[in-house]
Amino acid sequence: MLKTNNFDFPVKVSQFFLTLCLLVVCASLTPAQTGAAKPAQSSSPSSAVRNERPHPSEPMVSGSKTTQTVIDPSIRDDAAVMKMLEPYSAKVRTLDVVIGKLEGELKKGGLGAGSLGNFVTDGMRAQASARLGAPIDLVVSNSGGLRKNSIAPGDLRIRDIFELLPFENSLFELELTGEQLLKVLQVAVADREPQSGARVKYRTNAENKLELVSAVLVTADGKEREINPAARYRVISIDYLLNVSGGNFAILQQSKVRKPLGITIRDAMIEYVKVETAAGRTIKAKLDRRFRREGPGQENEP
Repeated sequence: MLKTNNFDFPVKVSQFFLTLCLLVVCASLTPAQTGAAKPAQSSSPSSAVRNERPHPSEPMVSGSKTTQTVIDPSIRDDAAVMKMLEPYSAKVRTLDVVIGKLEGELKKGGLGAGSLGNFVTDGMRAQASARLGAPIDLVVSNSGGLRKNSIAPGDLRIRDIFELLPFENSLFELELTGEQLLKVLQVAVADREPQSGARVKYRTNAENKLELVSAVLVTADGKEREINPAARYRVISIDYLLNVSGGNFAILQQSKVRKPLGITIRDAMIEYVKVETAAGRTIKAKLDRRFRREGPGQENEP
């Protein structure tokens, strides 16, 4: 069962609709179509060819008749079916509730999953900081978990966040040394993963792979801080990256702190949009130079 802080959305709805469709199809079949009619026998070679069975277990049907029904608004709703749908209707409608406004198109692509990756990691950072009552040094997530390639400008609905983040990934607080944090950023650059909290410079090496050149942390008010390899930093990520054995982000498993924040990434993003809306702010699609290529040519930049 998919869960948010506001409502439950049973997965069984899709199974119900599938069953309903099958019932409608079966109800429209004639006795001949369902195999009730006896197959016609023919001794002529041509008839034998025409009546050849696709499979020995399938009955041959001869002289069957079919009917067609146009599905349009003239067909009245079935009271029994509508009663069965009633418990789910309100929950489905909740998905279309507008929770904010989006300026510019959020798009997934390029280093850090583009403006869509920036939106998600910035939202994770803001909500984690609010829950912990402390600033977050770095947020890192995975572009593969973003299951929507773009969100058009205009109204932002709960449905948009569900489609973007359909998985039940939970937020975790970690603690890494500066040395470990730099390794995390190296993975983020090499795998083009989204992050929030750092400004990195990268290059393409002789093997045509992306590698980290340098990085600084950026506070919520835009101030840069050097990364001290011996210092400890508060990092936020998701349980999926933390628990994948042998994954590229295995460095996260070296954290001695693994504190669940008690919220999924999806619910955190819904709350983030609501908080921004309540404060009179719109969500803006942005590319803010958090990834900068060394030399000519740049990605994830305005």
